[in-house]
Amino acid sequence: MPGKKRKADTKMWGSASPSSSSSRRKGSSSRRGGGSSSSGAYGSVGASGINEGKAEKLFAELCEEDNPDAASMEGICKLCEQLDIDALEDVRVLVLLWKLGANKKPAEIQKEEWMAGCHKLKLDSVDKFKKLLPSLDTGFMDREEFGDFYKFCFQFNRAGTHKTLEKDLVVALLRMVLTGGRITSGRLDTFCEFLESTKDTSYSKITLDQWRSFLDFSYEYPDAKALEGYDEGMSAWPVLIDEYVEFMEKSVKKAK
Repeated sequence: MPGKKRKADTKMWGSASPSSSSSRRKGSSSRRGGGSSSSGAYGSVGASGINEGKAEKLFAELCEEDNPDAASMEGICKLCEQLDIDALEDVRVLVLLWKLGANKKPAEIQKEEWMAGCHKLKLDSVDKFKKLLPSLDTGFMDREEFGDFYKFCFQFNRAGTHKTLEKDLVVALLRMVLTGGRITSGRLDTFCEFLESTKDTSYSKITLDQWRSFLDFSYEYPDAKALEGYDEGMSAWPVLIDEYVEFMEKSVKKAK
């Protein structure tokens, strides 16, 4: 996870360490040559103008030997190495996966999603992916777009069929996704501090509703002054938010 040693960071994506991928891919090029579902050669051009064969070949190089139709986080980390971006710290990794349409299963992108995304974004080479990178800054998103992306970040990082995320992972993701001005740094830092310090075991795992509610809450109550109008008795926020507000009130009293 962001800010920690890489061996621990791989937990963020629910996969094995990227360093193990090379041995499993050994000798895979001959297998992939006959395993593609496309009948076109590498020179074929799709309706969008991309070279479909090149896009398929690029995807095949990211896949495991036993699953040529999906690229796991090991494969995605390999792509990030080619793009010279940090798969575990750079939010543009998640933006790219969101724009490509990696929605069917957590922590992977399937071949049909990859190809549809490549057509949409007109990508068929590492160079074209690199040229796309500047546009992946979350600052270019309006609030509605960012809301969709923010939900995707939770869903993509789930483990299998689990519907919650571990608290430590949530803190790492929040810092990765929300740093940069989307919400105030004070709101982000104190909420992460609250999650890290709470002893309440019911918050060892965070739900999608709690995840999304924090962003909405941060928009409505961006700073300490706005928080003065918070009425817990009239609150429709999750209990997690109420307890965070109590944590903030206690912190203010201690500071006086």
